[in-house]
Amino acid sequence: MSHNITLTAAAARHLNRLSDAAGHKVMLRVQVEGGGCSGFQYVLDLTDAANDDESRIEHDGAVALVDEVSAPLMAGSMIDYVEELVGSQFKILNPLAVSSCGCGTSFAL
Repeated sequence: MSHNITLTAAAARHLNRLSDAAGHKVMLRVQVEGGGCSGFQYVLDLTDAANDDESRIEHDGAVALVDEVSAPLMAGSMIDYVEELVGSQFKILNPLAVSSCGCGTSFAL
């Protein structure tokens, strides 16, 4: 059920740093919900436990979790971590998104 969703090396490094700092495994939960300016928005959360309906996307020991409803909406996506002048964040590069809002937090399919 992973729908060819991948976790980049940068995202994996950051998740592994968060896990080291926390003293236990930290995973990134990624969900797609209706809402935002463009119709859909990502909800990102850090967790230490997976739900039964979530696929594990792994890279270098780091794990992202995507539920079975969100996965088809993210097919072919890359979960990245970027460090920019204005701040650092996890970023979803979704090839299915045809547009996004100006703030970059919501998208349309």
